[in-house]
Amino acid sequence: MLVKTYGSTLQGIDAITITIEVEVSSSGIRFHMVGLPDNAVKESQQRIEAALRYHGLKIPGKKIVINMAPADLRKEGASYDLPIAIGILAASEQILAPSLDKYIIMGELSLDGSIKPIKGVLPIAIQARKEGFDGFILPLENAHEAAVVDKLNIYGVKNLKEVIDLLSGKSVMEPTVIDTRAEFEQKQHLFDNDFSDVKGQESVKRAMEIAAAGGHNIILIGAPGAGKTMLAKRISTILPPFTLHEALEATKIHSVAGSLDKETSLMTQRPFRSPHHTISDVALVGGGAYPQPGEISLSHNGVLFLDELPEFKRTVLEVMRQPMEDRNITISRAKMTITYPSNFMLIASMNPCPCGYYNHPTKMCNCNPGSVQKYLNKISGPLLDRIDIHLEVVPVPFEKLAEMKEGEKSKDIRERVIAARAIQTERFKELPHVHSNAQMTSRMLREFCLLDAQGGKILKEAMNRLSLSARAYDRILRVGRTIADLDQSKKISATHIAEAVTYRSLDRDSWGR
Repeated sequence: MLVKTYGSTLQGIDAITITIEVEVSSSGIRFHMVGLPDNAVKESQQRIEAALRYHGLKIPGKKIVINMAPADLRKEGASYDLPIAIGILAASEQILAPSLDKYIIMGELSLDGSIKPIKGVLPIAIQARKEGFDGFILPLENAHEAAVVDKLNIYGVKNLKEVIDLLSGKSVMEPTVIDTRAEFEQKQHLFDNDFSDVKGQESVKRAMEIAAAGGHNIILIGAPGAGKTMLAKRISTILPPFTLHEALEATKIHSVAGSLDKETSLMTQRPFRSPHHTISDVALVGGGAYPQPGEISLSHNGVLFLDELPEFKRTVLEVMRQPMEDRNITISRAKMTITYPSNFMLIASMNPCPCGYYNHPTKMCNCNPGSVQKYLNKISGPLLDRIDIHLEVVPVPFEKLAEMKEGEKSKDIRERVIAARAIQTERFKELPHVHSNAQMTSRMLREFCLLDAQGGKILKEAMNRLSLSARAYDRILRVGRTIADLDQSKKISATHIAEAVTYRSLDRDSWGR
C-alpha cells in the first residue's frame, strides 16, 4: 500500500514542501530510504521503531520503501521522524487516517514517543498556508510560534499517541490560537534600558538620535569607561517600532537559526546582536556545510554592535563590506546558492589607541609615535567609508556624574525619530526597497539632497581639507538629509551640512598624528 505524508525543508529563510511517499509490500523484509536523506534522517528508523513499540505498535516485517521528494534536494535533521512514522502506520494499515493529505507534519521522536521541538516552524507554516494545507501538526513547544500564521490550524502535540488520535478522529484537538497584533503591540515598548540613565554625553546622544533617524552606521571612539558600550546598548530604545512585516521577517530568520525562546511567537523588539571579537567569518556572515544565517542576518532590521572593532580579525571585517552595501548576503555552495537578508544598522566602538588614552582630557597616552595610526589602520579605509558617523566619546566629568537631574527619556527621543522616519517613508513611497536615508543611492542623492550655495561651499571646503572620498561625500549628504528631517526642514541648509561634517572625526588630518 502506498501512502503520502507531507513535511517541509528549509532553504535559506523559506520553506519547501517535501512529499514523503511510504510503500509497504510483502516482497521481502527490507527498509529503504531514498531522496538524499542525511545521516540524521537515515537514523530515524531506530527512533521510530522504539517509539512505535512504546505505544504498542510496530514497524511491519515487510519491504518498506520511503521516498522523500523532490529527490534531488538534500533532507537534513531529525524533524522528519514524525511524518515518516505516521506514513509507515498508515501504509501498513495500523491506523486509518483519511485526511492525511490535509496536514504538514513535523517533529523529532524520542524513544518513548514524545515529540521534541524543531527549528524553522514559522517559514514552514507560512508555506503550508500558501499551498492550501488545512493544518500543521508539530511539537507543542513550537505551536505558539507557528500560530502567528492565520488561516492555518496549528496543532501542538506532546507525543505520537496524540497525533494518531487526531488523524484517526478518536479525539478532537483545539488548534492553538493567539492574537498576534495584541501581543505585538503589548510588548514592543518594553525595554530594560533608557537614555535617561546616561549622564552628560549630549553631543553623543544627538549623534545617536541622528543615526537612529536615518538608519546610519556609527562608530564611537573613546577611552575605556567613557560610556561607548552603555550608549550603544540603548540605541534600540529609540529606534522606530517594528512594523508587523519587519517583525515577521526577523522572526523567520531567528526561527531558522533556532534562537527563538519557546515563549516567543513573534519578535516585538528590534534585534541587538553583539558578537565577541573572536568570531569567525562564517559565524558573522553565515554559511557552513549546511548553511545557516550568521550574525549579520540575525541582526536584520535591528542593530549589529561590534565592540572593540580593531580587535576583530581583518578578514572578518572585510567580508561585511558587500552586505553593508547590498543589504543581503549570498552564500554560494557547489549545489546551492542561498541569500539571507542583512539590512542592519552597524554600531562599532573602539579605543583611540592601544593604551586607550589618546586625546584623553586628563590622562597621558603612553603609545609610541605612529602607533595610533597603526592601530586605526587595522580597520580598512573602505570599511570606514561605509560608516556614516565617526564620533569621539569623551569621559564624563565628575560634576555631570554627580548630577541628580534625570536625562531625556528614550520615549521622547523616539518620538522625534519616528517623525523623521515618517518623512522618509513619504519620500520613498515609490521605492519599495528604500526605507531610510542611509539606503539612498547616488542617483537619489541628486534628487533629494540638493544644497544651496552656502551648503555646497562648506562641503567643498571639507572635501578638500579632509581629502574625503566620493563615498564619504555621499555619507555626508545622507546624514545632512537626516538632520534636516529631524528639523522638519524640506531643504538641507548650510547648518545641517556643517553638523554632518563634524561627524567624520576619523577623516581629520590631525587624527593619529
